[in-house]
Amino acid sequence: MMVSLALLVLGALAAVVAPRLVSRADWPEREPVVALWVWQCVVAAVLLSFALSMTFSAAAAWQFVRSHVFASAPHGVAEAYAPGPDGPWSAVLAVILACGGLWTGAKLAQEIHRAHGRRRRQRAELLVRSPLMPDEVPGSEPLVVLEGERPDAWWLPGAAPQLVITTAALRRLKGRQLDAVLAHEQGHARARHDWLLHCSAALAGGFPQIPVFAAFRDEMHRLVELAADDVASRRFGRLTIALALVELNEERGVFGPCPTPGAELPQRVNRLLSPVPRLTPGRRLRLTAAAALVPVVPLLVAFVPGLRALG
Repeated sequence: MMVSLALLVLGALAAVVAPRLVSRADWPEREPVVALWVWQCVVAAVLLSFALSMTFSAAAAWQFVRSHVFASAPHGVAEAYAPGPDGPWSAVLAVILACGGLWTGAKLAQEIHRAHGRRRRQRAELLVRSPLMPDEVPGSEPLVVLEGERPDAWWLPGAAPQLVITTAALRRLKGRQLDAVLAHEQGHARARHDWLLHCSAALAGGFPQIPVFAAFRDEMHRLVELAADDVASRRFGRLTIALALVELNEERGVFGPCPTPGAELPQRVNRLLSPVPRLTPGRRLRLTAAAALVPVVPLLVAFVPGLRALG
């Protein structure tokens, strides 16, 4: 039971402290890809802590679970995790954590189902606004042009991702700005940012009171855009993608004195126009390696009694 409680406390501590530590750092905007990796590792550590806590609690409460968990373990290791007199509390903790896991799976399935529904509606709307030519296969073209007076461009994820752009955007984008927009959206598609957004939305929707999940969702929406901006800027220059963002969004009021909900765009444009030097390769490597070690901490806590028994 002590191992289960230690893992539960570790997961709760990480869920509260990690968002504050990452939010105070000054490097995520400079290295959004590394920041995405750090957030994924932190959330994985929290989920792993709760999953291991559930497993050891269930093993302490029920012999059936215990026999499967320690089926291949040496006798001394199994004795190190011998259940104490608090079996009923172990059962309660295991059931609560199992319900949390099932709720998480249900929210993720719901989010994926909603995303598929939105995607079907969007593709149906595309077929109405941009009918197929004879012998043309739906979804076969990576670029779809729509008649429209509002400059817009967006990425439609799926097995065959498509970039949808309006004729007004084509008229406004000049020179290599269109290529930069294409590169931005291709960056989303290649990195499968849609899955990050689905997972973060499911966790935040299922557990809105847990700080790490709410921060994970908010940061994913911000960081995936910064990462895609960087993909485009490395190919076509920061000024090109910045001007493209301005051309696509200046009529929506996001750059005025009373910005709309899309107010993160001015920060993105300022970031592109006033670049801060990237971290050194050595520091990027250290941050990546340190983040990869974060999910290892719950494993170390879980296996300390067993390692002591073997020693």
